[in-house]
Amino acid sequence: MATSRLEINFIRLLSRCESIASEKRGETEWRLEKYVGALEEMLVALKKSASKPPPETLTDYTRKVDFLKGLIVAEKLSSPTEKALANQFLAPGRTPTISSERMPATKTVHVQSKARCTGEMRSELFGTPRICFTLPFLAFGSRSIPADERQSTAELDAVLQHHHNLQEKLAEEMLGLARNLKNNTLAAQNIIKQDNQTLSQSMRQADVNFEKLRTESERLEQHAKKSVNWFFWLMLILVSFTFISMILFIRLFPRLR
Repeated sequence: MATSRLEINFIRLLSRCESIASEKRGETEWRLEKYVGALEEMLVALKKSASKPPPETLTDYTRKVDFLKGLIVAEKLSSPTEKALANQFLAPGRTPTISSERMPATKTVHVQSKARCTGEMRSELFGTPRICFTLPFLAFGSRSIPADERQSTAELDAVLQHHHNLQEKLAEEMLGLARNLKNNTLAAQNIIKQDNQTLSQSMRQADVNFEKLRTESERLEQHAKKSVNWFFWLMLILVSFTFISMILFIRLFPRLR
């Protein structure tokens, strides 16, 4: 499908915004913010257009516009640390905007922005004059690299490598803590499970003992009743025998006169 006039204008303005974003801008620079606002309006109109591009292309356009918006917001932050953190969450586009680009311009801008933030953090930490790291080998166009800039780039690479090593070490420590927490959780679950099993067995044993105790109590009660009955009949027989014996004795041996 042929590219619409609206999309052509959008691509031209987007390429212009990426070019401005890759340059060193002063605090009074206002064009990028205005251009990005116009890009948002054109993107909304492009989504509603009857000849709109495929969904994948629209998604990439949206990523690039959101990236430029986030870049503007990040550059307005006062602290270099906040700028670096905000740059970490920026997502550049995945495809080049124009055919002459070898890699997406937003990725180049992203790398340059992170390099500038790292340079500002380095100057803030070490008290050295602020150096603007623009990564000339990624900038638009080709030019020679001075010796002091190569040295700055080497220092930047060392700082980035140091931060990368710290992040890897922190990730390994967090992974170890997560693994220990998982092991402790599993051990606690096993202990609780064993305690529950022991408690269940104890309750079952208590029920069995209670049933046995009740059975023995009933048997003892029956035995007690039987013993009382035998004693009663024995005493009755003994009294009867004594009474009969006395009668016979009186009959056999009458009283002497």
